[in-house]
Amino acid sequence: MGPWDQRDEEAADCLRQDERVDHYHDEDSDDDATIGPDAPLNGSGRPSGEFDGLQLGGDSKSSWRDRIAERIPPQIKSTWASTVTWVKGPDPPRIYTITPFFPKIQHAPLALLDRYAPRTIHRFWLLVVLYASWLLSFSLVLRASSFSSSIPGHGSPIRLNCGARYWSDGNGCGLNGDQCRPFANATLAFRCPADCLKTEILNPHAVGDQEVVYRPLVVGGPTDQQTGFEDELVSNAVYRGDSFICASAVHAGFLNDAEGGCGVLSLTGEQSSFTSTKRHGVESVGFDSYFPHTFGFLSGTRASCKDLRWPSLAISVFFTTLLSIFTTSPAVFFWSIFVMMFFQTGLASDPPSLTTYTGLLSVAFGRFLPACFCGWVTYHYTVKRSLSGLTAQFEKTVLWLGPAWVGALNNQTFDKLPIQRLTPHDIKAQPGAIPTLIVVVLSIFFIALGQAWAFRVEGRMPRYLAIYSLLVGAILIMLAMPGLSLRIHHYILALLLLPGTSFQNRPSLVYQGLLVGLFVNGIARWGFDSILQTPGELLRGAQRGSLLPIVSVLAMGARNITFNLGPLPRWDAKAKLVYGGISVLVNDVERFRGYSDDRSYWDDGSIKGGNFSWTWRRHQLGSDLAEDAAVVPLLDELPDDVDAEARRALPEYFRFGYMADSEVGDFSKAGKWTGDGDWVEMEPGPS
Repeated sequence: MGPWDQRDEEAADCLRQDERVDHYHDEDSDDDATIGPDAPLNGSGRPSGEFDGLQLGGDSKSSWRDRIAERIPPQIKSTWASTVTWVKGPDPPRIYTITPFFPKIQHAPLALLDRYAPRTIHRFWLLVVLYASWLLSFSLVLRASSFSSSIPGHGSPIRLNCGARYWSDGNGCGLNGDQCRPFANATLAFRCPADCLKTEILNPHAVGDQEVVYRPLVVGGPTDQQTGFEDELVSNAVYRGDSFICASAVHAGFLNDAEGGCGVLSLTGEQSSFTSTKRHGVESVGFDSYFPHTFGFLSGTRASCKDLRWPSLAISVFFTTLLSIFTTSPAVFFWSIFVMMFFQTGLASDPPSLTTYTGLLSVAFGRFLPACFCGWVTYHYTVKRSLSGLTAQFEKTVLWLGPAWVGALNNQTFDKLPIQRLTPHDIKAQPGAIPTLIVVVLSIFFIALGQAWAFRVEGRMPRYLAIYSLLVGAILIMLAMPGLSLRIHHYILALLLLPGTSFQNRPSLVYQGLLVGLFVNGIARWGFDSILQTPGELLRGAQRGSLLPIVSVLAMGARNITFNLGPLPRWDAKAKLVYGGISVLVNDVERFRGYSDDRSYWDDGSIKGGNFSWTWRRHQLGSDLAEDAAVVPLLDELPDDVDAEARRALPEYFRFGYMADSEVGDFSKAGKWTGDGDWVEMEPGPS
């Protein structure tokens, strides 16, 4: 076969294959039975069946969405689409920037810097000089304010905080107050800060049958009665041991509240009949009975030391203002102000309650590094966006730095509001707290609306709605946790709200600076206190609503009174505790503690029919409260030359509380055993 014949044969084979393919195509296209609606086969390799309606694979996802969408009314679909479009904001988004007012004036510091320090190295050394100048001047003022020479004969004064006092609440000083000794024949050189009259007692404090709350705790004052220290004490002023020492010094006229100062107090032992007077802006509480622990202030011992928090504040404000005006770097601006503000607050303006300055420095540095981490997150995600490219130097100083110092001075600004702690107990108890809280919440609400609008304008609302939804969800989970209570400290409030200020507009600068200052104050003063606390921690010293003893008088004479204390142990369903003991306070001092499982606490015959009883012998001044009647001189055995006033017995106040091991519940309100031998029943409820 020749080559041409071979090529003809191959062409014929290809033609025959094409004819077979066309034949198959003709059969598929010409057979009416295969293209009708009832055709059993239609290009598939399987027979039709009941599963033909299912769509598996990639189309299943769109199918269920389509089915859900079909059930949603068109009006709701349209509203939802419009809402989503509105939340996303304008397209393209509009980014906020601040155009300075009077740009020539606000840019003048930058022009001055460009003229005299045009290079980066020049500006670096200027910044180093500024830091060194602040550190040197601040340290010198702090040293002069913190360390003073010793008071002759009494040594160096101990640093007290404004709430320092000798005596603890309830039975905290132990039986007969032995854990708070000595009572007399001792002195203390002390140093008080300024502005101590702003420190108030936040939980009700019993003084006999009175309760003192939301005011400086000062019991007693100058008196005309003989104290035995008339020639030694300033104004012959004697105060109960549970009084605030610094506020008492101001009340006596020993110290000036605006400056603070140093001096020496003397423990004056047991005194009686504390008078109520209003002096130097303080109204003291009166008490018509005796107390074993008292103090007064020695004349001529006031030392020339002052609280220099305001001069140190002036130095820090000056240097931060200078830096704010001459820098456009967000990092230099934020971190310089953050560090200066932190140590100004933690060491001078609102320091923690410590008795030594070495301890104060230790605590400040211990809190500084964790605070820097929070500061870095705040700067990176919030402050940097607000301050980048901002050249309105004076507006930045007034709108950001000014509110930052207002927040950092929280003890002088927001602490004046009648909301000391954001707890349900304090909000209900403190006068004016509810209206103030309403105003604060409404202000935050309207500010949040304004900031939400700004997020929409910049096209960032969906992201921040998700962030704050997670935060709200976390708070709700914390609220639902059993056995713990939520407490929003002001540093936590600042961290929650700071992400909502990440804009470069004037309102955001104000809010951001204020919140940064509040955060700094919260950490420098109080540390990272937990957002979740047990009820015992949250209501420490407050009334907890625990079970109260039901007490009645069994017998009463001129010198003795016997109480029926009821059965022990007792189950407290609310506190879920079994109380096996009882504590009795006489004139706010624990005089008896007894437990049901130890008979050594009780006198013979004091347990009858399952009820416990206790007898108290009326106290005579100066007797050291001995239980043995043979040791205590009786009132009717006083010598004849003692006047009738001395013979008159003083009233005594009794309060009762259950104990579970060493933990004591609420004490009852005080019942009064008058000097004439009458019994005044206690009112219902805790004290």
